[in-house]
Amino acid sequence: MRILVVGGSGLIGAQIVDVLRERGHTTTSVARTAQPGVDHLLDVGSASIEELRPVLAGHDGVVYGTRTDEQRPLPKPIYPQFRRDNVDPVVRLFTAARAEGLTRGAVLGSYYTYFDRRHPQWRLAERHTYIRCRVEQAREGRAAAGPDLPVAVLELPFVFGRSGDRLPNWAGPLDRWARSRTPLVAPNGGSAAASARSVAEVTADALEQASGADIPVADENLTWHDMIGRIAESVGRRRRVARLPAGAATVALRLGGAMQGLGGKESGINPTYLADLLLAELFVEPTTGRSLDAALRETFPA
Repeated sequence: MRILVVGGSGLIGAQIVDVLRERGHTTTSVARTAQPGVDHLLDVGSASIEELRPVLAGHDGVVYGTRTDEQRPLPKPIYPQFRRDNVDPVVRLFTAARAEGLTRGAVLGSYYTYFDRRHPQWRLAERHTYIRCRVEQAREGRAAAGPDLPVAVLELPFVFGRSGDRLPNWAGPLDRWARSRTPLVAPNGGSAAASARSVAEVTADALEQASGADIPVADENLTWHDMIGRIAESVGRRRRVARLPAGAATVALRLGGAMQGLGGKESGINPTYLADLLLAELFVEPTTGRSLDAALRETFPA
């Protein structure tokens, strides 16, 4: 196969390129900025269908692997901006891919869409603009691709690992906290987690199978207590993680949401309802069973 990887300079995109090449496939990497290994410079977020078609020509499949910072506060209303960032580029990309006769695709999505399906009573898409746009991204991207271009949506949790100097965007603050003398605290609840390598392998499998499924990816399910403890151990500062009372976490997050609202801003994950997610066990079943130890050491070296 010949696969175009949009966002090929990112943490997961670079791993996907590596895995596909290891399996004997040919890859073309597209990114907005020049990086080692990037074949084409193109801002897919603003590129037209006419600009995308020649880049897609001659490929069998395409991976869309760019993302938006869902926590960054923006002036209200944020839905138009999030749609421009998350939905519209995918629709244009798969419209162009269908026109060029591609036969398989993949979108690196979020595990929030998995929980939106499993727990409609949580009203996630209604309460969180980011989740609403992820749901729309999958639905409208597949509609644009049409029946002859199946699109797999990889529903990703916390992803650990490293590609060159590329790390998860949330790794820096956790790394500094784990290395500091500040007490470690964590609330109840937890999250699924995966390594970037594991995500890349599952993505390659989906492309080889021309899958059009929703594919939640998880190597391990970790409580927040376990996750913070293992990060501290990884950096060589193993110590006790205290329990943060649920009420304290709820009050702090709702206060943050109120302050955002007073400032005329919103974020993709609404802080007013973030405590409901933070205190839940956002676990995915089944897991791959692969250990996260190596990816943790890559992300948080001693």
